[in-house]
Amino acid sequence: MELRQLEYFVAVAEERHFTKAARRLLVSQSGLSAAVRALERELGSPLFVRTTRSVELTGAGRALLGEATRTLAGARAAKEAVAAVQGLLRGSLAVGTEQCVTVDVGALLARFRARHGGVEVRLRQAGSAVLAQDVADGRLDLAFVSLPGPPPDGVRLLPLTAEPMVLLCDPGHPLAGAARVEWAALAGETFVDWHQDWGARQLTDRAFAACGAARRVALEVYDVHTLIDLVRHGLGVAVVPRPISRKEQAATLAAVPVTGPGGAAWEVSVALPRGARPSPAARELLSYLEPAPGTDPGPVPGQATEEGNR
Repeated sequence: MELRQLEYFVAVAEERHFTKAARRLLVSQSGLSAAVRALERELGSPLFVRTTRSVELTGAGRALLGEATRTLAGARAAKEAVAAVQGLLRGSLAVGTEQCVTVDVGALLARFRARHGGVEVRLRQAGSAVLAQDVADGRLDLAFVSLPGPPPDGVRLLPLTAEPMVLLCDPGHPLAGAARVEWAALAGETFVDWHQDWGARQLTDRAFAACGAARRVALEVYDVHTLIDLVRHGLGVAVVPRPISRKEQAATLAAVPVTGPGGAAWEVSVALPRGARPSPAARELLSYLEPAPGTDPGPVPGQATEEGNR
């Protein structure tokens, strides 16, 4: 079994299409297909169910995917460790982020790329639950997430910031002029909220459950601007982290602090692999951050890496 075969297999599994996987890897489709077939022969089991329109993993393929992803991540880490000893920073950096976290991810990546142009930088935006699992599975080096509950196995969190939650509503709403509102008092409202993978949605769901109040999420969205737009049109209210209420698009809306039993702060953290040293590129990016007071970021020798590149 070769690393190249595993790389091809993972690409097909993620793209669910041989042609797209070959295009992504800049190889011929015939060569990619031959490598996957050779892998299947070696393992003695089909890895994909192939149809004219799509490709789906078999049970054996699903079992292999996690191990293959971790194996490739380990191989990359080995190469990058040797490069770091030689005073070089090469390889790749895969970063994930939930939308509108209190970290200027664009500025961080721009600073990193300006100093380390030899590193391929990839960014994925998704909900925090999905991103944390990607870190656990080795698909991402790190991710900026908000997880109100414990992280998945294989992930540790480095806290960065914490913000309170506020009710965002139209200025004509009866609660718009209130000094504060309790979670339980919002039970009868119609809500606009994010998908359940998002950290803020999970936090809000937990808060309502803790105070024993039911709520109805009638409009579920995948981005912050759509949520604000729906609230601005009076289609519902939303409970959001305070930084969202300060966005320019939300300037005409009312923001009311939410208090009472079950409430918690919206915490933004960096999700890192547990029990494994971050890659040299990940450690370098982490060195640009300022962790929350009292937290332990673990070994982050980014300054040494940067010094070796001068």
